[in-house]
Amino acid sequence: MKLSQFKFELPEKLIAQEPLKTRHESRLLVVDSKNQKIEHKTFHDILDIFNEDDVFVVNNTKVFTARMFGQKEKTGAQIEVFLLRELNHELRLWDVLVDPARKIRVGNKLYFGDDDLVAEVVDNTTSRGRTIRFLFDGTDEEFNRVVKKLGETPIPKYIDREVKPEDEDWYQSLFAKNVGAVAAPAAQLHFTRELLMRLDIKGIKFSEITLHLGLGAFRDIEVEDLSKHKMDSEYYNISQETCDAVNHAIEEKKRVVAIGGSVMRTLESSVSSTKTLNPSEGWSDKFITPPYEFNIANAYLTNLHAPGSPLYMMACSYSDYEFMQEVYQEAIKEKYRFLCYGDAMLII
Repeated sequence: MKLSQFKFELPEKLIAQEPLKTRHESRLLVVDSKNQKIEHKTFHDILDIFNEDDVFVVNNTKVFTARMFGQKEKTGAQIEVFLLRELNHELRLWDVLVDPARKIRVGNKLYFGDDDLVAEVVDNTTSRGRTIRFLFDGTDEEFNRVVKKLGETPIPKYIDREVKPEDEDWYQSLFAKNVGAVAAPAAQLHFTRELLMRLDIKGIKFSEITLHLGLGAFRDIEVEDLSKHKMDSEYYNISQETCDAVNHAIEEKKRVVAIGGSVMRTLESSVSSTKTLNPSEGWSDKFITPPYEFNIANAYLTNLHAPGSPLYMMACSYSDYEFMQEVYQEAIKEKYRFLCYGDAMLII
């Protein structure tokens, strides 16, 4: 399919700039793909949709303070450095994006804070991408503390405001434990401790995977022919315990719900020949566009996404391309809130 087939007009006023005070009171657009019906509900209504022993698969990745601001040596020009992933732990080599990129060349040094941290540019990767090496002699714990102090919560650029202290909590899932993401698994941001307790009482199970979200699902696609697009690779891990829970639910004909696009891509990255989930660890560059046959999850919880984004394409793949266009137009008409701090959509 072509990129232009996934374009639509999204009014800027529908892009949520911060979450609701009570997250589980977000709206929930329920999409019945088989019967092509739409229902308008509230997020906490998932209590009435799912039953005992259904399995919600969540991503336990944790967002870190990935956006930093430094000064270029000699000129003092301010440079934004967005940490993507660590390439070599011992050498403290990192894959980053820099802005403005035209000012940053191999050999340049960047200074952060009151010279608390210094980095040297060692390679170019893409037009905005660089490999940098942090010149830091302390322990890993000390390095992480410095990065946390100097960095800020990496909320997306489409949130048109300064980062608030509240974003540190707002942009973090309740399931977060393994540090490594530069973007939050947005579908999980609707869960509150109160809702989790009620789901637990009902007997709904939660199983965890890890996928450290990079910018792969959010980076602009620059080719019209989608077969030529290459997703960024992201580290993932699926435990035997999670596989046992998911495969048992499949066998018992229970619901397996992928909570977010990162979970869906992870599940689809490790499927056996008998369409069960395999334990595995590695790097995934899974890019899902219509038509696609899904193997594991029989329900998909996600947010409402940007035009032309891989996440919108995945929603079109999980449901029906033509019907999903109607769904999104309905969401726009009904003034649903879009993107990471917005409302949710459940496809069943």
